Amino acid sequence: MTKKNKNMVITAIGSIPLIMTLGNSMLIPILPEMKSALDLSQMQVSLTITVFSIAAAVFIPFVGYLSDRFSRKIVIIPSLILFGLGGLIAGLGAAFFSHAFLWIMIGRTIQGIGAAGTSPIAMALTGDLFKGGEQSRVLGIYEASNGLGKVLSPILGATLAIIVWYSVFFTFPVISVASALLVWIFIKEKSNRQSPPPFRKYVRGLLSVFKHEGRWLFTTYLAGGTCLFALFGILFYLSDNLETEHNIDGVLKGLILALPLLVMVTTSYFTGSKIGKNLEKMKRLALIGFLFKTISYASLVFIDQLIPFLAVLAISSVGTGLVLPCVNSIITGAVGKERRGFVTSLYGSVRFLGVALGPPIFSRLMDWSKTGMFISIAAFTFIVGLLVLLLLHVKGKDGKKHKKTVVRYKYL
Repeated sequence: MTKKNKNMVITAIGSIPLIMTLGNSMLIPILPEMKSALDLSQMQVSLTITVFSIAAAVFIPFVGYLSDRFSRKIVIIPSLILFGLGGLIAGLGAAFFSHAFLWIMIGRTIQGIGAAGTSPIAMALTGDLFKGGEQSRVLGIYEASNGLGKVLSPILGATLAIIVWYSVFFTFPVISVASALLVWIFIKEKSNRQSPPPFRKYVRGLLSVFKHEGRWLFTTYLAGGTCLFALFGILFYLSDNLETEHNIDGVLKGLILALPLLVMVTTSYFTGSKIGKNLEKMKRLALIGFLFKTISYASLVFIDQLIPFLAVLAISSVGTGLVLPCVNSIITGAVGKERRGFVTSLYGSVRFLGVALGPPIFSRLMDWSKTGMFISIAAFTFIVGLLVLLLLHVKGKDGKKHKKTVVRYKYL
């Protein structure tokens, strides 16, 4: 693969998590306006994020198996098209039909089903196409692209809302088709001469993986899901707080929401480029990341002014940027190519569940107590960090144990 072709492959892969992130994050700035326009409750408006994420979480394991059974590309391209179709249905329903909220829920559910076959499968595809330290670097770019979507989406969402709040939905078909074209043109999967394993043998192999490696594998799943849960919960809180407490909306609101995300993107990129396949370093950075998140959330209890609040919140963004690339790299290399799609997809389900649970849980916590909210989240991230310390056991400094794990299950 030439350098130019490799860069285009990375661009095609990176476009997938970028688009999926826009699917949720671009709605964050418009939620207060949608709530007002459709006369919704705080819980109802949070469901716009939740139904998308739950639909994705439910369908991800199925499309993960299909990607292992057939190919990554065959799953990704139709999924991107389905994602765009869901956005179109939501936009048309909001613009032209009565019971607009119902149509938005239908469209968002379809989008979630489409999302199931995109980002997690793209992570598995990265594991197929790249090896060693280059794999970790590309996974860092993958997470940075995911974060870049989070940076751009509040700005884009707030800008499009100037036209009309539901115009955001009409951007999804355009960007999903663009990503599908990139994948179709530039991704060339290696042909697999071995026939796919029967379903029962496939399941037995997966059970063997989780029997021997389940403790640390589920710990990494929990770590990734926790980061997304806290991130989207905080964004939901901040979006509401900027309007109700600081009278900030529009593009300025989008720019402010993008600041902590920009910190996360930058940290993710550099983390991915530095960790290589060093598992000891990955665990150490993940622990530091959860420590940063715990300190940040606990400190926010005492801060009301906006600029100091954003500065302390940025510490948690650094923590997220340290954790996610390490978790991505560990999970992607956990098994061989034959079952990588399912294992990374299950991780994707956990991430989507984290996104789904963030807004409604934070909504309840906001109604209860700001102090209680931040203390609860700080305690939760501390517990997850403690689980990483106790249950994520890696030996050696060159990834030897990690490589043995791949070989052990590759031919089951």
